[in-house]
Amino acid sequence: MLLHDKVAQLRKTREQAGIPPVPTTLQGVSKERVRKVLTQLTFGSNQDLVDVVFALLDNQTDSWFDKPPKDAHFCDGASTAHLACHVGILQRNAGKLDREGRDYWIKPLRELGGIEPIYLFEDSFIDGHQRAKSPNCAYRLSQDFKAILQASADQWGRMLNAWNNKDAARARLEFQAKAAAAAQQLIGTSGHSSLIQASVSFYAKQFLPGYKIIYVDDGDGDRITDEDRSRLKEAGIELRLADAMPDALLWNPATDWLWVIEAVTSDGEVDLHKKKQLESLCARCGKAGIGFTTSYRTWKEAATRQGKSPNIAVDTYIWIQEDSSKHFFVASFPQEASR
Repeated sequence: MLLHDKVAQLRKTREQAGIPPVPTTLQGVSKERVRKVLTQLTFGSNQDLVDVVFALLDNQTDSWFDKPPKDAHFCDGASTAHLACHVGILQRNAGKLDREGRDYWIKPLRELGGIEPIYLFEDSFIDGHQRAKSPNCAYRLSQDFKAILQASADQWGRMLNAWNNKDAARARLEFQAKAAAAAQQLIGTSGHSSLIQASVSFYAKQFLPGYKIIYVDDGDGDRITDEDRSRLKEAGIELRLADAMPDALLWNPATDWLWVIEAVTSDGEVDLHKKKQLESLCARCGKAGIGFTTSYRTWKEAATRQGKSPNIAVDTYIWIQEDSSKHFFVASFPQEASR
């Protein structure tokens, strides 16, 4: 069955069940709120764009990709064809939007970084349109733009003003480009090795300014090379056979802090045991402190690992490559409650 027929059938099924084809609010956001926000951006008269943004909030409809990520919804990633049918058929009960008009109902917000290009690769969405004109190319709302749509009536205007300036837009687009370049490593390379490389070349540069890479275990050749030994010596680090060997070890010469990154595709998170081992290394070598990050390729892989047996140590960070613009701090309950 063709996509537009499937969408028409979905609308009919919902109507027959007494269910609105599309709810009046999605993720707590109404079309009126979407219109107000877009009006502030001078796009409020573009009804197609209003409806596309509303479609990209749809967490009530399963993904329309033939082989989507597990439990994926429409809002997690939708192609141009999906958006054309969601707006034209599911929302309006008319014909699908003309795909050639996407410059009017995707491009304006994409140029500001409010709509992100993503790509369905194997069983997850990764940053960027990795292969031009592929049916796996898709879009989603950026998290910061979605936060503006979901903000309270007295907050969204202030948040939008901060978001909508040339410097902020330029920074968002540069970040998206770097994230897409890092995600490209997922295609045609070893999953674990590429995640390590993304963690040190993208995550560390963005979130650990001032840190130098002094050791990387990419599983290729000698575990500790002569170059590694030279950098470790410069940092005043002596690795022993009994020490836990991280995927990546970084050092900040200005603060004399160390930072550990563990890239996880099957196992190896920064758990309590590993954290204590590496804290002992830090103390033995007289360093000022040590931080930790566990990185995953996708939210799905993180959820699968942590859903079965949560083992991430508190006072450490988590970074998800497919959601690369942020990292997450793991705090114990008393710390969280006291804030």
